[in-house]
Amino acid sequence: MDSRAEIRDFLTTRRAKVTPELAGLPNYGGRRRVSGLRREEVALLAGVSVDYYTRLERGNLTGVSDGVLEALVRALQLDDAERAHLFDLARAANTTAATARGRRRPTSQLRPVVQRLLDAMTMAPAYVRNGRLDVLGANPLGRAVFAPLFDTAAATPNIARFIFLHPASQEFYRDWENLAGDTVALLRAEAGRDPYDRALTDLIGELSTRSDVFRTWWAVHNVRLHRSGVKHLHHPEVGDLTLAYESLDLTTDVGLRLNAYTAEPGSPSQDALDLLASWTAAPHERPVARPIPEA
Repeated sequence: MDSRAEIRDFLTTRRAKVTPELAGLPNYGGRRRVSGLRREEVALLAGVSVDYYTRLERGNLTGVSDGVLEALVRALQLDDAERAHLFDLARAANTTAATARGRRRPTSQLRPVVQRLLDAMTMAPAYVRNGRLDVLGANPLGRAVFAPLFDTAAATPNIARFIFLHPASQEFYRDWENLAGDTVALLRAEAGRDPYDRALTDLIGELSTRSDVFRTWWAVHNVRLHRSGVKHLHHPEVGDLTLAYESLDLTTDVGLRLNAYTAEPGSPSQDALDLLASWTAAPHERPVARPIPEA
């Protein structure tokens, strides 16, 4: 990926979101040629010269200090995900391809102990994914809940490909548009963390070529953190599911996250999960039908 273009477009799109009113600056009226702040206004808020900020916005973050980056965070009113992305872009700008190849690479396979941990979670659907949204492993209940994803022909299912390229995704995800936007933002953030990941670049190229929606949203440069939330699904067998999720880093395995889902106790979604869990239980774990005593 073009590091300078990524920096330029990110800073430009963030600047366009902040109005003088939001920044606490006077607006003397008249027609403004930009939708948000001017460069000189950002420079004023960040405490740097206009020439220096112009250099930054043109994509040159070489040698920039953490103090200047934090000043940009405040001036552009960046949230936690945007702040992390800005620091990732700066780190990439100061890293050569040769240096990046020498760094510890993200884990590409699931360790057996992690799969055993997943399998032990019998009442909570769970899976492990990488930053490209490849699903590297899941427990039986996770495969049952996300059956449309695992039913695709891919040996390693990819959540982004499923959402943007598989027609079943819009029926499966009841809040498809919000989820699709979050998916683009997750990939954008991952591209900032690891711009030399060839598989990620290929995935983004494929999605941009085959999906007009993805291509349009990719140009917006939004980023997200994926920590917790709620998924609204329509399962082909048990109907609607509303599941809360937590997303946890596997600290030993670089770049891998475990996503686990639960339903509200006593809710229809919990009943549906219990039914799916009974279908996926190993034979020795399945409840044994007891004869009804005669009256």
